[in-house]
Amino acid sequence: MKLLITGSNGQLAKEVIKESEKREYEYVAFDHKALDIIDLEKVREAVKNEKPDFVINCAAYNAVDKAEEDWKTAYLVNGIGPKNLAIACEENNCAFVHYSTDYVFDGQKDTPYTVADASNPLNQYGKSKLLGEKFVQSLSTRYFLIRVSWVFGVGNETNFAKKVLNWASKNETLKIVDDQISSPTYAVDLAKATLDLVKTGAYGLYHITSPESCSRYEWAEYILKLTGWKGNLLPAKSHEFKTAAKRPKYSFMNSFPLKKTIGYNLIGWREATERFIEEVNSEK
Repeated sequence: MKLLITGSNGQLAKEVIKESEKREYEYVAFDHKALDIIDLEKVREAVKNEKPDFVINCAAYNAVDKAEEDWKTAYLVNGIGPKNLAIACEENNCAFVHYSTDYVFDGQKDTPYTVADASNPLNQYGKSKLLGEKFVQSLSTRYFLIRVSWVFGVGNETNFAKKVLNWASKNETLKIVDDQISSPTYAVDLAKATLDLVKTGAYGLYHITSPESCSRYEWAEYILKLTGWKGNLLPAKSHEFKTAAKRPKYSFMNSFPLKKTIGYNLIGWREATERFIEEVNSEK
């Protein structure tokens, strides 16, 4: 199996690369400078030259608040980029793996979102990711479209878990919202599940995330408990923080039919967070 991986500097791509190496898969990885996915001709050239079995797109515009103003860039990277990759995959007879987000939902439900639920994003970031989904589904014959939520890991990107650790190192009191609920997804586990899913040939739409939900406050509380932080953590409401983008209050996703397809669901977010803290400590 040969993989072409985009966005190679990101936290998820780094884990996909590590997992590919464990399995002794052949791969080629491109960062943004080596392959800008919004350039159709360069995408076509890369896929044609490398002849992968699968293209795994880890390139994304993830600046949720910035996307409200810089929406054109978000739409290019999260919408047109996947479109270009889907076109190139079809032209070269390879399958396509693309990641989307729980932010395609509006958060109005009080039960977990399934792959059958209608999308209705609240912000430009979510709309840009939904655009990418639509292009992948309309242009690709063989694709895995994987929605994820609250991805965290030790890679380059500034995710919520790393932000909490940074805030705690500089402050004695923290306020974290308790009215945004979803499920943390550990990049290490997401990469493994992705490659296990790829092997099945069971193409389609999937939710890959922890089977347990939590609020950002609960998650932060657990992170800080594991680190032995002695400060004061206070719950807050979303309206207390002025952000450019509106977030869904409830975007927990049901992973059905993932277990029926690869034989397991991801581990719970607490255990995943424990492993993340161990990984952080091992890098010090």
